[in-house]
Amino acid sequence: MSKQQYDRLLVLVVDDNHYMRTIVSAMLRSIGITQIREASDGAEALGLCKDWRPDLIIMDLVMDQLDGLETARLIRTAKDSAVPHVPIIMMSGHADRRTVMEARDAGINEFVVKPMTAKALIDRITKLVNSDRAWIKCKNYTGPDRRRKHPPAYSGVMRRQMDAKIEI
Repeated sequence: MSKQQYDRLLVLVVDDNHYMRTIVSAMLRSIGITQIREASDGAEALGLCKDWRPDLIIMDLVMDQLDGLETARLIRTAKDSAVPHVPIIMMSGHADRRTVMEARDAGINEFVVKPMTAKALIDRITKLVNSDRAWIKCKNYTGPDRRRKHPPAYSGVMRRQMDAKIEI
């Protein structure tokens, strides 16, 4: 993605730590993203999204008031959500498998581990811009398709490993 394409992106940075918001905003400016707004918690982020519709949200997992997972769920599923399809990058110092799976199941597009490098953040942004993941909306989940691999040799409807053991 060229610097000219980045300068059109509207990015919302959500973190309860002022210094982390400043660092992330500086990383974004270094690649040409200048239209940045900041929120100190999920509730403030939801309010900003009603009037200013970001193209990307970069959000912390652990925050007071309304954490990143609950905020993501509300962005994805609230009836009055102005930006249900906005890509969301979750950042957290907690990167165990369970946490990453919870983030994925809340509709998070990408996950980056703190402390993060500018390269890690830029790689996630580039991945989102070039992503072709379908959008899923069903009873128990709303968000990007959680499957990241689509084996070209597979032609059936089911893709889970356990489905291969079931005879239809």
